[in-house]
Amino acid sequence: MTDCVFCKIIAGEIPSTKVYEDDCFLAFRDLSPVASTHVLIVPKEHIESVAVLTPEKEAEGLRGIFCVAKAVAEADGIREDGFRLVVNTGQHGGQTVPHFHLHVIGGKELGWPPFAN
Repeated sequence: MTDCVFCKIIAGEIPSTKVYEDDCFLAFRDLSPVASTHVLIVPKEHIESVAVLTPEKEAEGLRGIFCVAKAVAEADGIREDGFRLVVNTGQHGGQTVPHFHLHVIGGKELGWPPFAN
């Protein structure tokens, strides 16, 4: 998708601080981190959101994303203490970029509930 900021990051048109990359996924540091570790994992295939997933699309485009999240957590030294995985979906869910992405957040104790509204 030509106007998607994450597709442009994947293509190397917009710089990012990469922390992981393979054939299917790119992980990079969030520009507005909420903790010392705040990494976004995006599939290289453009998938708009969880709302458009089908069993086939999920299997082909997102298989392995949790293993990538674990690798990111291990690389940042937060796996043992714990971390949070967040997927925002749609406007009311807080999704600001229409490309599926998983937030890996950690490096401090995270409260619950995550948002006070």
